[in-house]
Amino acid sequence: MERMWKGVSFILGSLLVGTLLSGVLLSLPSGLQSNVLAQRDINPQNLQTANDLSTAFRQVANSMRPSVVSINSMQKARVVRGGTRGIPDGILEGLPPEIRDQLFGNGFGDSGSAQPQKSGVGSGVIIRADGYILTNNHVVEGADALEVELSDRRRIEATIVGTDPQTDLAVIKIDAPNLEPAPLGDSDAMQVGDWVLAMGSPFGLDQTVTAGIISAKNRVQGIVGQGEGFEDFLQTDAAINPGNSGGPLVNLRGEVIGINTAIASRSGGYNGIGFTIPTSLARPIVDSLIESGSVRRGFLGAKLGPIDEKRMEQLGLPNMVGAYIDQVLEGQPAHLGGLQPGDVVVEVNGREIRDLLQLRNIVALTPPNGTLKFKVIRASKPVMLTIVLGERTNAALARFNPAGELWGADLEPLTEETAQQLGMRSTTGLLVTNVTEDSVAAASGLDAGDVILRANGQPIGSIDQLKQTIAQAEQAGRPLQLVVKRGNSRGLVTIQ
Repeated sequence: MERMWKGVSFILGSLLVGTLLSGVLLSLPSGLQSNVLAQRDINPQNLQTANDLSTAFRQVANSMRPSVVSINSMQKARVVRGGTRGIPDGILEGLPPEIRDQLFGNGFGDSGSAQPQKSGVGSGVIIRADGYILTNNHVVEGADALEVELSDRRRIEATIVGTDPQTDLAVIKIDAPNLEPAPLGDSDAMQVGDWVLAMGSPFGLDQTVTAGIISAKNRVQGIVGQGEGFEDFLQTDAAINPGNSGGPLVNLRGEVIGINTAIASRSGGYNGIGFTIPTSLARPIVDSLIESGSVRRGFLGAKLGPIDEKRMEQLGLPNMVGAYIDQVLEGQPAHLGGLQPGDVVVEVNGREIRDLLQLRNIVALTPPNGTLKFKVIRASKPVMLTIVLGERTNAALARFNPAGELWGADLEPLTEETAQQLGMRSTTGLLVTNVTEDSVAAASGLDAGDVILRANGQPIGSIDQLKQTIAQAEQAGRPLQLVVKRGNSRGLVTIQ
């Protein structure tokens, strides 16, 4: 899966092939030419279905065009002070130690580095007449200025209302008259094989429309929120390319049923596999962003596991459908509502649960203090439970990953309070609270107050994540390289 788009030289190859084929047709012998021309005598009645479909495509495209926008994002040029800040994560780790030390020392120096001005193009869809536009978070992330171009060529400055990196959704707003919002449809009603249109600005070519079908539903690719996000993609073969991100996927009723987000590709371009965030997932996020500018999520307080073949046989289940309750935190919503380890959740609010990912999404999309009615299988018998959810915060999640000690350093997950005290916007990271003298951590350069952000290129939010990365490094025979925040600087610490 590629999130960063590559070059488009393959397009030139396609054009060349088309030109050569045209030359071949023009040079056919006269006898063959007459046969080709004779094939054009087609009964119009036989084309009725195709013409009806073409008419439907045309009507949907025309009705949606005023609602689809191009989004231009701009990031100002910067001079970054403080050693390696501004150097993308993953670059430093890939440099030989002697080159890295020569260029950056220990990574906590005072030298500056220039970052050039950046710009990007994405897509969006107007969802309210008062100027609210839905798009992807990665279209607007890091932007200092946003400009929206409407279908009538008006260019209007936009402001960010709210973003949600955990679903890769964002809402922006413009102030302009005569806006035509698009209706949001029911993505759950879409079936594999249904026709859809993808609209947007691929490669900056605004108001581009492509057609395809729903190829699959409920895809989870691990590409949102650094693998920790919430996904339930629709898969489509409607052509999606760089610049389509944030644009709508539309059904033949002219309703938005998804937001085009990513492709699976080895070339960096369209290979017939695109992924779209369904409106069933997007709708509550949009409502929350417009209402408060942020998203608050429900918290169950239970660790979930899959229903595999072995577990199905052990529990005497008829199929591998449902979510297994592996662990329940004492005093948390699952425990207070009567959920027990070993239970299998098969329904929530009357909706069948196919797997743990679906249950995770349902809980996350339910606001704190929301009530869910669970149907679980316990000892081969159905049990009904009512659970009032808590709020999903880093402090709540940290209960699954308590503080620990590594290399002679005491580590604990960041909470919203400690992140705010440290001037950090994200709560991803481990805070070093103490370093024992003459320990491995001390010898490597870790200090109390440091925040471990990444290990060998992977974001670190818990002790368990760090231990997994350590195990992978040991198995590969590699040192562990930590990106560490210290004060207003970032540096690299190597643990041998």
